[in-house]
Amino acid sequence: MNALVRLDKLTIPAHLDGRRGRNRAASPGQLAAVDDRAAVLAWLARYADSPATLASYRKEAERLLLWCTLQHGVAISDLTHEDLLVYQRFLADPQPAERWVMKPGQKQGRASLLWRPFAGPLGTSSQRQALSILNAMFSWLVEAGHLAGNPLALSRRKRRTVAPRVSRFLPMEHWEVVKATIEAMPVVSHREKLHASRCRWLFSLLYIGGLRVSEICGTAMGGFFSRRSADGRERWWLEVTGKGEKTRLVPATGELMSEVIRYRTACELSPLPSEGDETPLVRPLIGPNKPVARSAIHEIVKTVFRESATRLRRQGPEFEAAAAHLEQASTHWMRHTAGSHLSGKVDLKVVRDNLGHANISTTSIYLHSEDDARHDATASVHRVGWRTQ
Repeated sequence: MNALVRLDKLTIPAHLDGRRGRNRAASPGQLAAVDDRAAVLAWLARYADSPATLASYRKEAERLLLWCTLQHGVAISDLTHEDLLVYQRFLADPQPAERWVMKPGQKQGRASLLWRPFAGPLGTSSQRQALSILNAMFSWLVEAGHLAGNPLALSRRKRRTVAPRVSRFLPMEHWEVVKATIEAMPVVSHREKLHASRCRWLFSLLYIGGLRVSEICGTAMGGFFSRRSADGRERWWLEVTGKGEKTRLVPATGELMSEVIRYRTACELSPLPSEGDETPLVRPLIGPNKPVARSAIHEIVKTVFRESATRLRRQGPEFEAAAAHLEQASTHWMRHTAGSHLSGKVDLKVVRDNLGHANISTTSIYLHSEDDARHDATASVHRVGWRTQ
């Protein structure tokens, strides 16, 4: 059984590299790439300025290329529509599991010999997401002149089942439950104290700063700095680099600075960061001084949400809907929560600049209370006035 290695290290036999694939474009394209892997890497390179998107797209391209090379024995440039139907069934049950699926509880890096491309079978929505990404990849390879056609273009478009609308932010009452969960974390052992302190600091960054996960992972403590303004007041800021490598300044409020002092003290660091401080914003509990992985942050946040849902259910069956809503929440919901709560108290331009939105129309999705007021105002004065019979 061939060992699994990451996309850029995979050795592909000449008959599977796609140089002579049946679906290769007849005339030279716009890529220097001559084989499938190089073409796929060229597609991925377009997302180098968006780490989260790159990781998601690379994962799906890597899975497909590994499956083609190590299991199906077909080059990407030879794939037919029927091949991709087989691949979709494979996503629902990646077998043999010892080759494709990570062992329970393991989270090996892609450079490890124990790494596997799957944590388990993909559900329906995850399969749909995977095929959507691959469809975009194939379409680009056609546009670039590498492929003659998109083998996924023939897929049957299933009528979407309309799911109940989910508000992807936490209303204030749910946020209060999350805070209570964090504040009630055990602090008996040293590890428990560190974990509770890290959770409180992480949620402070997500809520007060409205930061993306990629920004938390990519920013060091040296990003904090203070400067004195024209009115003589000294204010702290946090410099982060967001989407598209755009740098912005996030107000480090007095509360956020109190929290950074609290967290750093728990980590036995100096109370305040200094210029050039390479300490990650969020550190592992043990081990080297390196940023916590995005996957670990997502798991920390999901665990807090699950524990908060359990806390709600203990209060009675009438809290089931609220608990279910919390269980659906993800890390990115905290960013929406920050924007939603802040938008009701300050000018929308403040929210836009704090969150790093390029367009204020993006920020306007947080105006829930304004929408409600508009709904009430319209309902109260705007009527047809049909006579009742």
